[in-house]
Amino acid sequence: MTPRRAARPGGAEETAPEDPPGAEPPTGPDDPTGPEEPGGQGKFTFPSALTVLVCVTLAVWALAFVIPPGRYRRDGGAPVRGTYQREPDTASLLDRLSDLFLAPVNGLYGIQDPDTGQVGPEFSGALYGSAGVFLFVLAIGAFISVVFATGAMDRGIGRLAHRLRDRGSLLIAGVMTLFSLLGTVEGFAEETLGFYGLVVPLMLALGYDRLVATGTILLGAGTGVLCSTVNPFSTGVASAAADVSLGDGIPLRAAMWLVLTGVSVAYVVRYARRVRADPGRSRTGFLPGDRELAEAGTGSMPPLTTRHTVVLATVVLAFAVLVFSVVPWANVFTGEAGAEPYPWELGWSFPQLAAFFLAATVVVGIVSRMGEPRLSAAVVRGAADFVAPALVIVLARGVTVIMNNARVTDTVLHSVEETVSGTPGALFGVLVFLVNLPLAFLIPSSSGHATLAMPVLAPLADFAGVSRALVVTAWGAASGWMNLWVPTTAVVLGGLSLAKVGYHVYLRFVWPLLTVLAVLVCGFVALGAVLD
Repeated sequence: MTPRRAARPGGAEETAPEDPPGAEPPTGPDDPTGPEEPGGQGKFTFPSALTVLVCVTLAVWALAFVIPPGRYRRDGGAPVRGTYQREPDTASLLDRLSDLFLAPVNGLYGIQDPDTGQVGPEFSGALYGSAGVFLFVLAIGAFISVVFATGAMDRGIGRLAHRLRDRGSLLIAGVMTLFSLLGTVEGFAEETLGFYGLVVPLMLALGYDRLVATGTILLGAGTGVLCSTVNPFSTGVASAAADVSLGDGIPLRAAMWLVLTGVSVAYVVRYARRVRADPGRSRTGFLPGDRELAEAGTGSMPPLTTRHTVVLATVVLAFAVLVFSVVPWANVFTGEAGAEPYPWELGWSFPQLAAFFLAATVVVGIVSRMGEPRLSAAVVRGAADFVAPALVIVLARGVTVIMNNARVTDTVLHSVEETVSGTPGALFGVLVFLVNLPLAFLIPSSSGHATLAMPVLAPLADFAGVSRALVVTAWGAASGWMNLWVPTTAVVLGGLSLAKVGYHVYLRFVWPLLTVLAVLVCGFVALGAVLD
């Protein structure tokens, strides 16, 4: 999950495209501009991910009073089946209040005592908090913001769209594939809001409607996030919480990405061709001024400079290094989970990745000749823009700490052990996908959802006899699938508002595709369990 930026790196405020000359804003019950701003009288505004997690924290803390404590015997961190035992509840009310009060602190840098298993800032032992992931998210924020500040990313995508403007289907496929690739690699989501002003007029000029533009952007990036291969904000956080390598499960997720991206592209192209052949079949119709807007948006595009090309090459290289550094190549090539790593394998985790992306940020600033003041300002601004998702990770980890200190996590696992242990692996993967759908609605932040759910879901894979990486894949697909349509995400409602497409219109358009994607995901995770 990448955060929404309030302002473009470099100081330019992000704004929605202006209404074209002569256009009148839609009114009435079909107003496509989305819900009123928060604070409108009588309007319900769904709380933010931070607020939801605060409520979850309070709920889990309260439930810990009624759920009996217990523990499994563990072998290398994995619970041993059949070893669960109830334990006496020795925590006082003051202890529980302290756990609640310190939950955010423990979520960041809580230390787990090796003898008691308790987590707190005063202990000595292994880091239990998410400080490494927290810093990595800030480093990614600085990197992405500096890249956008150079103008290379915007111009690169703009050049691609402009070059393919006379080949409509190829344009749609190209933009969707590019956005999907960015989504699967680095969680390209909220960043797409800046491209509606470019893609909408291009699609209108080609004889398509605003829904085609919306599908191209929203479904392109969203399908990539659904099949996150190495997306650090979802798969990365989930893998860390599940105690597996980010590289585990990449072949399955890559195959999913290829198939699901192809299906999404075909779905949008099919609708686009239908609208172009018969504009009367458009689900949205055409607003007054659409033609003028199209003419204004199809002028000549500024070329890529050498500096922009170097920046884009640096971005590609950076994410290539990310993939290379986390993949367990010996396991991939030998097919053995415990294979000895090759000497040239990096085996990086979040601390090394955080340091690498900070260095890559400086490299981008140098090759783009931003200058020290502008680069420093962009780094600080980018890290600040990503504080919100980083805090979500911390709060979600704090919930895990409360469950750990109350010793109720193993009790929850034990309550479903019998059901899961008797479930075939293929069905287990499908159940993980289904169980996470409502959680993704309540917590649209994929990183927060992962940190909260994985400590419970991952050990269940040990009972079901499937790899934890399969749980990560099924969970990520559930989170990504929900974020293609739920109104709790800025990507959906923000994009529809910019494109002037009604939410109800979008739902009628997208539900057949959502059904197909859900069936495909269930098939892939079931197949992955069989082949595991």
